Amino acid sequence: MNLSPDLQQVLLELANADRAQAHPTRQSPEEKELADLLAQRERLASAAAAAQMAVDDLELDILRIQEDERKLKKRDLDDKRQLTAETDPERRKDLEHDRYAAKSRLADLYYELKEAHGEVKALRNNRDIHGARLDEIDRKVELARRAADAAPGPVLVDTDALRAKLPADVLSLYDDIGAAAFNGRTCNSCFITLPQAERSHVLSADADELPTCPNCGALLVRVAPGE
Repeated sequence: MNLSPDLQQVLLELANADRAQAHPTRQSPEEKELADLLAQRERLASAAAAAQMAVDDLELDILRIQEDERKLKKRDLDDKRQLTAETDPERRKDLEHDRYAAKSRLADLYYELKEAHGEVKALRNNRDIHGARLDEIDRKVELARRAADAAPGPVLVDTDALRAKLPADVLSLYDDIGAAAFNGRTCNSCFITLPQAERSHVLSADADELPTCPNCGALLVRVAPGE
């Protein structure tokens, strides 16, 4: 297949554009920063939810203790009222025993409540720290999102305009087998380093000739090493 060196460069530009569209480039730095922050936010949100759940659970325990305390105080008051009117010794003994049991349990509850209040204070502080960190990461995420949205997108190549410059027979062959750069050693389609004899065969072709890769069959546009 013959094609002038100028049009070979057009063919290579078309091949590179088609390849870029088929295999989008990696994330931009702005997109990667946003993705990293979103991953951090997910971990922080999970930790914040766990911290809030710990507070909620202990606050329910405090409410339970307070309700038990209320019931015991009422029970002690009822026993006390009954004692003022009760004359039967056995019944008075039972009431006194019940009051003692109630007061003993109340003492335990006072201790439990004191411990729970101290613990819930620490848990609330931990929850607030996680909440502050989550607020901070949300601000960072918003800034990173704006940066990612504002970052320039990939340069779009008008492949139709490039195809219009190339002969129909070249386009037909390109659509069948593709094209890639050859830097004197490696085919940029299959990324195979050709043996010396095959490299020499490709490099010795006339300037207006399009050789093919002996490995993958793609049309090869010869370029200087490093291009």
